[in-house]
Amino acid sequence: MPDIESLFSFSVNPLELVIRGVLIYVGLVLLLRFVLRRDLGQLSVADVLFIVLIADAAQNGMAGEYRSVADAAVLLGTLAACNLLLDWAMFRWRPMRKVMEAPPVALVRDGRILRRNLRREWVTVDELMSKLREQGVDDVAGVKLAMIESDGQFSVIKAE
Repeated sequence: MPDIESLFSFSVNPLELVIRGVLIYVGLVLLLRFVLRRDLGQLSVADVLFIVLIADAAQNGMAGEYRSVADAAVLLGTLAACNLLLDWAMFRWRPMRKVMEAPPVALVRDGRILRRNLRREWVTVDELMSKLREQGVDDVAGVKLAMIESDGQFSVIKAE
């Protein structure tokens, strides 16, 4: 059983933990931004598994060999700060938003399915039709514009 003092003393230099945390955080954000596809607002089982495996693989590189609560607190604080900083930067600077958020893509325009965009977003016609039905549209001809938004959600403007 570990003694109380070893739980709260640093076993790794706190600056090293901060640097490791920032590097792994930035690397994972970029990896997830460009590797995971938007799946109409949902993550597939494979996507969730991918995230879990990445987290497990990144853990040692991020934490080194830390063993204390103090080390974990520094690392968690670093990750939280990185997340807040990224959110703030995306709010403040448009170029950062453009890098971190995928642009919305039209999937249907004036009653016509844009198949090239469906392929680019890996959306099947069946998925598209399912999302249209969720919006109360049973025929593509009744759609003025259907978009997959930057967050993966689906938006529909019905034809008049």
